[in-house]
Amino acid sequence: MENIKQNLQITKVKQSKLATTDLSKLSFGQTFTDHMFVCDYKDGSWQTPQILPYGPLQLDPSAKVFHYGQAVFEGMKAYKDENDKVWLFRPDENFNRINKSSKRLAIPEFPEDFFFDGLKELMQLEKDWIQKGMGNSLYIRPFVISTEAGVSASPASEYRFMIICSPAQAYYSGEVRVKISEDYSRSADGGIGFAKAAGNYAGQFYPTDLAKEEGYQQVIWTDSNSHEYLEEAGTMNVFFRIGDKLITAPTSDRILDGVTRKSILELAKNENVEVEVRKIKVSELTEAAKAGTLKEIFGSGTAAVVTPILGFGYKGEKFELPTIDDSYGKRFKQQLLNIQYNIAEDKFNWRYAID
Repeated sequence: MENIKQNLQITKVKQSKLATTDLSKLSFGQTFTDHMFVCDYKDGSWQTPQILPYGPLQLDPSAKVFHYGQAVFEGMKAYKDENDKVWLFRPDENFNRINKSSKRLAIPEFPEDFFFDGLKELMQLEKDWIQKGMGNSLYIRPFVISTEAGVSASPASEYRFMIICSPAQAYYSGEVRVKISEDYSRSADGGIGFAKAAGNYAGQFYPTDLAKEEGYQQVIWTDSNSHEYLEEAGTMNVFFRIGDKLITAPTSDRILDGVTRKSILELAKNENVEVEVRKIKVSELTEAAKAGTLKEIFGSGTAAVVTPILGFGYKGEKFELPTIDDSYGKRFKQQLLNIQYNIAEDKFNWRYAID
């Protein structure tokens, strides 16, 4: 395959939006940078990639993405250290996962050199959108959709791979309490729960709205077979601390293999924190809460890194968690941030420099 840098077509904006954008007042995922990466698949292969001015797409109303939901995505971030150097965090994991997701939805896998060389070029163009300072970042959204016109129920023959970027500030979600689902599941055995498929997220909105009506901010999903086992929290992986032991559900074809999740597991093991990756029953959680041994629950994901969960509800009962000084969630969040912002040593080789 030829070097993408020789073939990548770049069309720059005539006037950047940056000068008229207030980066101190950002709503997450609402403001976008000047450029976007685009690469189309047709005639059995990925075509010449391009970086273009950010703007709307023109698609046929019969494009298969609208009818059969062939769409997958990723979420990642770029960070700027105090010397203005730009870093990504474990982008190889995002690349591997979007191809894993694509394969499950019969979407052609994207070439590695197209992904990384295109991403580097895009970051170079948009680096002024990345603010220095803890909490500031550039949220990066790679995604792929089926674009072939026609409503026959079959995999498309044409696709579009894109990367768009949104400047982000520290993510504050306020107090989070969750309802443990008794009726709804995020995914089922043999399904697409492990993939970052667009439809996975659409299916969560209705039960989450029901939980919000009861005063909760998110849902902890349970397994589809018995609703006995805890799986994910909202759109995040979830950790439970019982005593000094950290527990999280194993990944499977129902549970997303989160990049932040696996990073926290490695940090915990590095600190000799006892970790168990196993199934955990709702009854084990409620019993620990009643016995006072449930110390903390927290979600993990790209947007907020770690989200503390202050309480939960189940079968009409409400449980509040204690406030503790030695929070695993806070400790591991700070360690991750220090690596991401090039403040601390990266003994795991997770940082990826944009030169």
